[in-house]
Amino acid sequence: MTGTGNDGRVTLIGAGPGDPDLLTVRAVDRLADADLVLYDALSSPQMRTLAPEARWFYVGKRADRDSIAQDTINRILIREASRGRHVVRLKAGDPFVLGRGGEEALACQEAQISCEVVPGLTSAVAAPTLFGIPVTHRGVSTAFVVASGHTPSAWQPVCEGIAPGTATLIFLMSKRSRGAIATFLVDRGWSSETPAALLLGAATPGAHRWIGTLGTLGDCLMPAPAPGRAAYGTLSEAPGIVVVGSVVDLAGALAFSGL
Repeated sequence: MTGTGNDGRVTLIGAGPGDPDLLTVRAVDRLADADLVLYDALSSPQMRTLAPEARWFYVGKRADRDSIAQDTINRILIREASRGRHVVRLKAGDPFVLGRGGEEALACQEAQISCEVVPGLTSAVAAPTLFGIPVTHRGVSTAFVVASGHTPSAWQPVCEGIAPGTATLIFLMSKRSRGAIATFLVDRGWSSETPAALLLGAATPGAHRWIGTLGTLGDCLMPAPAPGRAAYGTLSEAPGIVVVGSVVDLAGALAFSGL
């Protein structure tokens, strides 16, 4: 399908945690109408069946790997939409949760390109849920905080403003920084026995969880894959989220309905 005239536009779609079944109805509808899909590293290959006539172009960003600069992605969105095409930017999770979707939407606005945002399930909530961890629970936690775990400058200021044990802490992109996060929290007064979890590859066939405490988080090792489940080659290859708080203890009682 190729757009004509002035019908070029951009749609920013949140792909959720990776399972195509967790896309919204609107996301599926917009994908079916796409001419070009710019997709992230964590979007499932199965989603290609939802836009079989579109061209697919990878623009994902992964740690320690070469990737396309954000300014370049913005230019592609604007250039292709200006040519009358419907361009879908398929982003992991939700476009506006640590996904640079706001930057892309602003770039389209400045270029006077029509842009629609289709929300998606952020992995900050979906991943814990799929592993049986509610981010809030009456009598346990009435608030949750989400921060990027990529660099200390992202998560330290957030943690400094939270009294120990008063909220569930969720750190995206935090596998490598899990030890530093744990040490920082304990130094800030959090008990080393506070429940903690490292969640890998939620909503994918290689999904794994580790559950322990802040005191053991930095040295955690992932278990062998369950029978019938594919494992990531190394721990560093799977997307990971750290969850800290008493709600982690509920994982043993709740069913793994999403796995």
